[in-house]
Amino acid sequence: MSPAAVLEGLNEAQRRAVTHAAPQREGRGRVAGPLLVIAGAGTGKTMTLAHRVGHLVLAGVPPARILLLTFSRRAGREMTRRARRVVGQALADEGRGAAVKLPWAGTFHSVANRLLREYAANLGLDAGFSVLDRGDAADLMDVARQELGLADGRRRFPRKDTCLAIYSRVVNSRAELADCLEANWPWCAEWADELRGLFARYVELKQAGAMLDYDDLLLWWHALMESPALAAAVGERFDHVLVDEYQDTNVLQA
Repeated sequence: MSPAAVLEGLNEAQRRAVTHAAPQREGRGRVAGPLLVIAGAGTGKTMTLAHRVGHLVLAGVPPARILLLTFSRRAGREMTRRARRVVGQALADEGRGAAVKLPWAGTFHSVANRLLREYAANLGLDAGFSVLDRGDAADLMDVARQELGLADGRRRFPRKDTCLAIYSRVVNSRAELADCLEANWPWCAEWADELRGLFARYVELKQAGAMLDYDDLLLWWHALMESPALAAAVGERFDHVLVDEYQDTNVLQA
């Protein structure tokens, strides 16, 4: 798959996306401005992204300097598989070997996990922090509910999964609790004060146990990027940031 072959099978719109402000062969100096591709399901968005990775690598961009992000694990695996196939075939056709690694390809959460462990000391985090999946996070939320006497069954207080969903929506939407309740859980509005106390206790339990949930991964990554020096250090790693399934990102990820 030569540089021209990377574009074979693509329509004109896909070709424009693949070659958008891309560096010329053996050059990395050209700056690529932002590009948003809007297309319906099944129109080849992930394929186009994979071919763009191939185009960039053939133009001289080291794979380690390309950041590939997507929303879900399933989408992440598919995105990485396609990109590796295109890049590997392109390099093989040029006699540069078929093996290729894209070390910075994955979900927002997996990339955040790696970066936070590397910069943990700068953020005051324990580099050995554990990550709670949704089930573990809900269980910890339930521990906080019980400690605060909100799980005695005598009142219609939201269950642990609902509490976690509310907490997650507040974090990821960057919105006020009252607004989230009004828009999505109006029946829980009467518990706003109790929910604030519950969320505070939930955070305390996580901090005491050196635990981060999925939302924390994004919050701490956001905090990392608020430091100009640290943001510059992270940004210096990458020449290109490509996001698949961008419609699934939330405000915090964006």
